[in-house]
Amino acid sequence: MTDVQLDPTKRGYWTSDQDVRWCPGCGDYGILAAMQFLHTELDVKRENTVFVSGIGCAARFPYYMSTYGMHTIHGRSPAIATGLAMSRPDLKVWVVGGDGDMLSIGGNHLIHALRRNVDMTILLFNNQIYGLTKGQYSPTSEVGKVTKSTPMGSIDRPFNPISVALGAGATFVARTHDLDRKHMIEVFRRADAHKGASLVEIYQNCNVFNDGAYDAIVKRSAREEMMIDLEHGEQIRFGADNNKGVVLNDGQAKVVNAADVAESELLVHDETAEPSVAFALGGLATDNQSPTPFGVFRAIDAPEYGEAVGNQLIAANEKSGPGDLGDLLRSGATWIVE
Repeated sequence: MTDVQLDPTKRGYWTSDQDVRWCPGCGDYGILAAMQFLHTELDVKRENTVFVSGIGCAARFPYYMSTYGMHTIHGRSPAIATGLAMSRPDLKVWVVGGDGDMLSIGGNHLIHALRRNVDMTILLFNNQIYGLTKGQYSPTSEVGKVTKSTPMGSIDRPFNPISVALGAGATFVARTHDLDRKHMIEVFRRADAHKGASLVEIYQNCNVFNDGAYDAIVKRSAREEMMIDLEHGEQIRFGADNNKGVVLNDGQAKVVNAADVAESELLVHDETAEPSVAFALGGLATDNQSPTPFGVFRAIDAPEYGEAVGNQLIAANEKSGPGDLGDLLRSGATWIVE
């Protein structure tokens, strides 16, 4: 093993010996690189870091990080990660999944992990398609999407992951995309530092089954006019000359020409504001050809679930003394199976 491999400030230290098996050009490569580079800057150890995934292309992530990892079952990664975070609060727990894995079969597991505020960071790779199973429509696919499973076009209204997370009471909600490593690293850093459940939606390109889904927003040539950077305490402005902004009208976020409204009407981003404001920002873009906010939508302090459970156990021990599992199993009605 070389010195580079032994140096935790080098990417190779966090890179496993497994061959990466995603399609050439997949957006997952950029996300993996951002995560590996982030860990060169964090004060963490490999043996105290765990990546938990479900099923899907994104779920191969744990194989490629030189940390502990669990490749679990479809949609259940938030539930399994909850058990891990509860039993080992000393660990850094990351959860990785796609839009199908997290929002279809895993929808309930996701919202309950968020509402409980379990200390974990959830990365939701959103490519608006089922990739591993070869191109069926997903819970985030747009209305009219023609796929192998919707030959006449999807009639389902898609989930908005930001809205789902906010509706579940998540205490940290953010969005980034796979073409900007610096932005990903900073958003991941914020999510990792948050005490409680963090959800980061990542616009991720599937170049085989849904190529270019976000090009009109995240391509470098489009970013000035289409990406709205959310900065806490700053007016929400964007455009080549900061000539556009966002206002709230009757609870709805709207894009305006900054020159057409009073300066005081432009919305100042506040990550700690009422969730209705973040919800309005999350619903600002109605399609993939509209200006879209990126960054941290909401970040608040709230009791963390595992800590609250631990406090209950301490209180119970102080009141009644330590319990006995054998006594518990044999209490009340018992029976013998012959």
